[in-house]
Amino acid sequence: MALSSVAVVERYLRGLKDRNLADVPFAPDVIFHGPLSPRLIGIDAVMERLQEVLPAVRDVRVERYIADGEYVAAILELDTIFGVIPVCDCFQVVNGQLTQIRPFYDPRTIIEGMARQRVEETA
Repeated sequence: MALSSVAVVERYLRGLKDRNLADVPFAPDVIFHGPLSPRLIGIDAVMERLQEVLPAVRDVRVERYIADGEYVAAILELDTIFGVIPVCDCFQVVNGQLTQIRPFYDPRTIIEGMARQRVEETA
């Protein structure tokens, strides 16, 4: 039996928190599109992007899930090395597989944090 849509999203967010996405049931043609990323299609492209993000993640604190069939929104705080970022992450789950990941957040915390890192590295 396929996991529920919320259970699939919980597995994804737990994978972010644990920095291990091995147990996430991604669809072969999964789509990821975030504020700092072009639209990525396919497990390889999406995993490559997520592997770049994982080292910056310290914690994921979910406030609530809003679910309607195959669509799930997660309201959460993403605690990163750059600071805490409020996120609304929108997902589509079909037949127990994550088919779409669409995070919405203000990217300034990340952009400013990356700029500070570059300055520190050159100092």
